[in-house]
Amino acid sequence: AANGTGMGLPAAVRDRVAAVHRGSTLPERLRLYDSWAARYEQDVAALEYRAPHLAAASLAFAFPAPRAGARLLDVACGTGLVAWELHRRGFRCLHGVDGSAGMLEKARSTGLYQELRLCVLGREPLPAPAEHYDALTVVGALGEGQVPSTVLPELLRVTKPGGFLCLTTRSNPSNLRYKAELEAALGQLERSGAWQKLLAQEVEYWERATSEEESTQGTGYISGVVYIYQKCPVPHLEEG
Repeated sequence: AANGTGMGLPAAVRDRVAAVHRGSTLPERLRLYDSWAARYEQDVAALEYRAPHLAAASLAFAFPAPRAGARLLDVACGTGLVAWELHRRGFRCLHGVDGSAGMLEKARSTGLYQELRLCVLGREPLPAPAEHYDALTVVGALGEGQVPSTVLPELLRVTKPGGFLCLTTRSNPSNLRYKAELEAALGQLERSGAWQKLLAQEVEYWERATSEEESTQGTGYISGVVYIYQKCPVPHLEEG
């Protein structure tokens, strides 16, 4: 296949990625993820999906050593791509949650997680007590038709004061409305004193585009962004 633009992607890969992003209802999307689990890692390799690497590198950069004992929650962990990257950088105490049982099964087979739980974000609370984690990642799940930006307070709830949150989203055309909503919510929490922004890095070659209209200026790739926030050590008073 011609490899110039993302259009050189195998049609089947393009269709599977598009289907998940298009999935109209939550149960339908989770079913798609379940059935995608077996081929997921091959597909994202074809996409040259760099988010797990970029997110883990950013978090490791911000995170004060030592990392081995730090408790980290990988939200929407999928098959464990982020865990591999975190593990390589010295994080050893990894917990994961995902809405897809099929994805969790693959994550379990990596042997990288101490704990894995089924949890549909935005529908139910995270299965963790308050202020439990030193760090938390949400890589690739904050997007149109996926995890709503209303989950941010729940992510903050389970993070220790002074803990770090690493979030990513895409900057391709069909996700721009969601991205604007997300950034408004991120900013609102910062103004309320809940957390502090340490990094917001736009990355040009995030992954290959699945269609010409999603591609950035005809590169065949879409761009994305990595955010790092630190939860403020002083609890802010709830209003009302």
